[in-house]
Amino acid sequence: MGWKAAEKLIRHWKVLRGDNVMIIRGKDKGETGIIKRVIRSQNRVIVEGKNLVKKHIKQGQGHEGGIFTVEAPIHASNVQVLDPVTGKPCKVGTKYLEDGTKVRVSRGIGASESIIPRPEILKIRTTPRPTVLGPKDTPMDLVLEKTYDAKTGRGMPEL
Repeated sequence: MGWKAAEKLIRHWKVLRGDNVMIIRGKDKGETGIIKRVIRSQNRVIVEGKNLVKKHIKQGQGHEGGIFTVEAPIHASNVQVLDPVTGKPCKVGTKYLEDGTKVRVSRGIGASESIIPRPEILKIRTTPRPTVLGPKDTPMDLVLEKTYDAKTGRGMPEL
């Protein structure tokens, strides 16, 4: 990817995998669906069951060939997140709650300014964190050992 293409990449994504969105441009305009995959390197998303195209696949070793219907990517600017209260497409903004957590809120004309919940699919980790210490993990007694005392200055390196 050249530097010109890299300049045009979306830095702060408003839509996430698992979001309920409405397609606002293209052949499926006005239809709603759930985001199946986000392709950040191309600024595109794949919406479940929408933007279907025919794909000719040549027969190979281990798989059949033929004409298949697949979901094609849609540019991220052509979808909008649905407001959880009104059910209409809205812009997405961010806000910090009193306890300091960052949440997404619906913005725009006719939007309810309500919190857009984080999709459930993102709360599930694809690879669970290991519970057993491996050979390269630091033991907990060394991690919790206090090596610096601010009052006495013990543990400061000699410069």
